[in-house]
Amino acid sequence: MKRSAAACVALALAGCAARIPAALEPQLSVPEQWRSQPAAPTGLASRTLAEREWWQAYGDPALSALVDRVLEHNTDARLARLRVAEFRARLAAAEANRAPTLGATLTPVRTRTLAYNGAPYITKLFSGEFQAAYEVDLWGRLAHASEAAAQSLAAEQANADAAQLSVAALAANGYLQLRGLDAQLDLARATLDLREQSRRLAQRQFETGYTSRLEWLQAQAEYEAAAEQIPQLQRQISDQENALSLLAGSSPGPVARGKTLDELAPPEIPVGLPSSLLRRRPDIARAAHTLAAARAGVRATSEQLLPAFRLTATGGMQSPDFSKFLHDPTFLWRVGAGLAAPIWDGGRVQAQTDAAAAQRDQSLVAYEQTVRAALVEVENSLTALQRLQEQSVQNDARRATAAETLRIARNRYRNGYASYLEELDAQRTLFNADVTRLQLRSRVLGASVDLYRALGGGWAAD
Repeated sequence: MKRSAAACVALALAGCAARIPAALEPQLSVPEQWRSQPAAPTGLASRTLAEREWWQAYGDPALSALVDRVLEHNTDARLARLRVAEFRARLAAAEANRAPTLGATLTPVRTRTLAYNGAPYITKLFSGEFQAAYEVDLWGRLAHASEAAAQSLAAEQANADAAQLSVAALAANGYLQLRGLDAQLDLARATLDLREQSRRLAQRQFETGYTSRLEWLQAQAEYEAAAEQIPQLQRQISDQENALSLLAGSSPGPVARGKTLDELAPPEIPVGLPSSLLRRRPDIARAAHTLAAARAGVRATSEQLLPAFRLTATGGMQSPDFSKFLHDPTFLWRVGAGLAAPIWDGGRVQAQTDAAAAQRDQSLVAYEQTVRAALVEVENSLTALQRLQEQSVQNDARRATAAETLRIARNRYRNGYASYLEELDAQRTLFNADVTRLQLRSRVLGASVDLYRALGGGWAAD
């Protein structure tokens, strides 16, 4: 009977908790496979995409050193790590609320008062006291608050992982773009040398009366056009180096190079099922932890209406004389327990619970949107990598045709069967194909970096 009565009391008290609004139903579905499937990998079956140092797959020591420096000194990454330290301290504070408290006071008092006959007299009292208190977490309010703090810490850790992944991808992409600009500068200088040879040939043929002055001026114009591109590319290279220096948290300056653009190749990336994305992307992990923290926060808020049971204990010593206080004091103590419960608060806790529940539902919607956005990013990156590689194949065929066209046009011009305009047009066609080839190669490498980032590579191994 006693146990039944206690159970009834507990149920009645539990009914005092604030009403928690029903949660939204999840509306998220993950596809079974990607729309754009990459080619089957060769020789990389033992590797996982989510490598912590995925940028080393490009095999460029200069790229790896740059990314490592960026991860260590980048401002965004450092701020994210400091936020983790802040939320770790918040978790420690929440955990401390569940532990007993112990305090001590030492109070010397000197008082001048009046006696019953009106005569003043002075009294002294020396006292020292220890206080201990402990709140019994009957309903789990403090535990839920700690759980919310722990989930918030996990969310911030995932945010720091996301920041590191983002800045690593920015550094890798920036370096690959820099190597693409270097290759374009080399091409511009090589083209300038060829245009110089054509200009001299046109000048000799003009001076000997073999061709008109128009053809010589056309060769001169093409030479000047090629020379004009060099300082423009040099400026772009300098801007890119300064951007990478800023990303690495350093002053503007040159950036060390490693492999050339032609030596760099996108790694073969084995891609799993879309559901594995949920375990790899740090932004999804952050959204999931934020949702869990919101759910725990709703429970902790609703339980504020439940009674709080607190144990207290006080012990100390007193004496009117300081020497007796040190050697022979009077010992005092007190032990008690208290039960405090709100009777009426005007609906404050219920309103706070409704607000926390609304935040929980917002976190659920944000989580679903984060997953959908991640799926779109991966699909776009897979499609971009696949189509750019197909475009590169077509560009190779186009360049081979342009090179053969230039060879024939040059022979016809030097043997007097055609004008310089034919060779000039063939030079332009080949140059455009070469520029496009370098740009495509840079874009393919950049697309592979984007795919690594979209799939959560570099965050944590499966």
